[in-house]
Amino acid sequence: MAEVLIIGGGWAGCAAALAAAKAGASVTLLEKTDCLLGTGLVGGIMRNNGRFTAAEEMIALGAGELFAATDKVARHTNVEFPGHKHALLYDVALIEPVVRALLLEHGVNIRLRTRFTDVQLSNGRLQAVTAKAMMFSERGVGTVDQTFEADVFVDATGTAGPQGNCKKYGNGCAMCVLRCPTFGPRVSVAEKAGVKEMIGGTAAGTLGAMSGSCKLLKESLSRELVRKLDEEGVVVVPIPRGLQKKEALSSKACQQYALREFAENVILLDTGHAKLMTPYFPLEALRQIPGFENARYEDPYAGGIGNSIRYLAISPRDKHLKVSGLDNLFCAGEKAGPLVGHTEAIVTGTLAGHNAVRYALGMPLLELPGSLAVGDAIAYVGESMKSEEGLRQKYTFSGAVYFERMKQLGLYTTNRDEIQRRVRRAGLEGVFSRVLTTAEEEVAASKE
Repeated sequence: MAEVLIIGGGWAGCAAALAAAKAGASVTLLEKTDCLLGTGLVGGIMRNNGRFTAAEEMIALGAGELFAATDKVARHTNVEFPGHKHALLYDVALIEPVVRALLLEHGVNIRLRTRFTDVQLSNGRLQAVTAKAMMFSERGVGTVDQTFEADVFVDATGTAGPQGNCKKYGNGCAMCVLRCPTFGPRVSVAEKAGVKEMIGGTAAGTLGAMSGSCKLLKESLSRELVRKLDEEGVVVVPIPRGLQKKEALSSKACQQYALREFAENVILLDTGHAKLMTPYFPLEALRQIPGFENARYEDPYAGGIGNSIRYLAISPRDKHLKVSGLDNLFCAGEKAGPLVGHTEAIVTGTLAGHNAVRYALGMPLLELPGSLAVGDAIAYVGESMKSEEGLRQKYTFSGAVYFERMKQLGLYTTNRDEIQRRVRRAGLEGVFSRVLTTAEEEVAASKE
């Protein structure tokens, strides 16, 4: 049985672990914090714009479980807000236990509070990784070094942090959901293995990009705002002209929300808490807006000052999501390019986890075709990030550069039947739901 090690338990790492387990591998998932999903714990938006198409393609491809998980804890469906249609908002307080149970059900060995620190290499191949596991005792909390061996590895460590980067390229550590001060800084597997990684940026020429939204305690808002959020899922409140900060739009990681409406209005989405669609907003200014007189940030705690800085460690990779320069390392999520969003992370994570098993079994790697939005996005982003200009862009199924490309190519649709036909024509229906076996194993099984 192939042994696959996933490093990083965000949406991408969870998708990679699930895909590898479904393909028949023995899977271990390392996550440095005490929860899975990373920024998925504060995100909550699915199926908006082209993400609907991508999600339905993945379902037809046999990778629908994580989308079903978000459906299960949805607070609102078919929500519209500026620039976005048919969005699903999942409850960020309920999603993690559902995903954790799903991975355990598929036999994934989840190791929480276990932070990757280094690699062991031999002739261009990863042999093992070391990690610091947080341990509890009567004397307090300590760490112990542990070694994990595998046939193939997936780097899903993300591109945000450590604290020094947030200070250098942003407004300082905003104490976000990644919680570097408690669980330690992000460490890149590819970088530790000697791969030269790339740094993304913004159109304005700055390096990195600031996470695109904050989370407010719903209880700190006026009763009228809470009522409307609970009933409709979205609230749009005009910002007095003197408090508007249009310049913040260019710094956002989520360029699909870099629209005029997001500078002129406070836009809230109901994800259990109140999701504030701006990278930061000074608290004293926010409290001058009617309904926000008692507003308080839930995440990041310093959301009035700044937010986490991302896209500082992108791995070079091919269309199979195999990292260039190493034989047995794949990448997913933001490691695979300046991609933005949960759906995008699930797409890349699924392909990386599936191909990790193919690689371990000596099988040809799977390339998703350009006739599918998910395949075109992986190829297009991979090619675009080879240039400095391409690294300054952000790519997502839900807006900005890539959504426009989807529409131009005729890939965007909400017609499920058409999406299923698309996948069927590609000969890939249910490909991610199959246990992988080599030709030799198939012959042996047929003789039994």
